[in-house]
Amino acid sequence: MSLTSTGELVARAAAARSAVASFNIITLEHVEAVIAGAESVDAPVVLQVSENAVRFRHGRLLPLARAAVAAAERAAVPVALHLDHVRSDALLRQAPDAGFSSVMYDAARLPYADNLTATRAAVDWAHAQGLWIEAELGEIGGKAGEPAPDAHAPGARTDPDRARAFVAASGVDALAVAVGTTHAMTTRTATVDHALLERLAATLDVPLVLHGSSGLPDDELAAAVSGGIAKVNVGTALNIAMTGAIREYLTARPEAVDSRGYLTAGRDAMTRAVAGIMKALGAVR
Repeated sequence: MSLTSTGELVARAAAARSAVASFNIITLEHVEAVIAGAESVDAPVVLQVSENAVRFRHGRLLPLARAAVAAAERAAVPVALHLDHVRSDALLRQAPDAGFSSVMYDAARLPYADNLTATRAAVDWAHAQGLWIEAELGEIGGKAGEPAPDAHAPGARTDPDRARAFVAASGVDALAVAVGTTHAMTTRTATVDHALLERLAATLDVPLVLHGSSGLPDDELAAAVSGGIAKVNVGTALNIAMTGAIREYLTARPEAVDSRGYLTAGRDAMTRAVAGIMKALGAVR
């Protein structure tokens, strides 16, 4: 199965009133687990590399990207590669040559006018390179240690009318919306503002993306997809699964020194987590 494009997977999911799952990858074990989990439920998947992950890898994008592309080309299901939460224009410009078909350009921290200006410039460049591009409006928060926003604060959630103007003026292909989730949640206790999501879905003519999805229980994930979400980003849930399995393995085997043992346990746990999340989303080929 050849590497495919994020835009194609999202468009297909949106047409089917389903969602494509997009998982953050940090190590080769993440790559292998995400693909294995997707193959186990026979559904397409997106591998996404965040700017934070690139920073962790000493600022080098290509080693992880090349591994992801090689694994995707051998997968039994369609796999796309997405560059996530990009704030650096220099990193944005590395995307096409590294095998990415899409980018999430993140200027949401800026005031609205500045966000729009920066995003419009990124969209113009990205589209000229054949990239599908996602942006964010509202304040999802919790990324890279940022404090979670007050869900009731003005501007914390995405305003439908402002979102419509932003999409029209920026030319983005998809919009990440703030509807009650937060990045990096370690408990599945978040809830979606379904009334707001319904308004956004009725107002916008581009696919909607849900960030911070690790904090949602299965029923909320399913309801978000039914409400119009077409791409669901997941990161922390995999790290919880991996870390928990490694901790359990080493606790039971304090003498262990071969990393293959505990990395296998971590990879297997992430594979199960991926499959479970994709089943909850009703992901389809």
